[in-house]
Amino acid sequence: MHFLYGSKRGGDYRLVATFSSEQQLLAYVRWATLESQEGQRGKFEQGSALAGYDAWEKSAFALNDDDDPSAALHNPTPTML
Repeated sequence: MHFLYGSKRGGDYRLVATFSSEQQLLAYVRWATLESQEGQRGKFEQGSALAGYDAWEKSAFALNDDDDPSAALHNPTPTML
């Protein structure tokens, strides 16, 4: 499982979605990104898992002990909007 995290203005990263593969995660981030900024920052599609965040991070494991994968979107797609 691959984890996608969002962050607001340098705050803590929150789990927003999980994916079965890294390729799915990266394709989703490419789709959701309206405007890329330095690093993994940008503006994201409203209605996407990253809406309201200004940065993202990926991980092959949960970054926080209290991350609950069952509470996050799993394999979200643009057609889910």
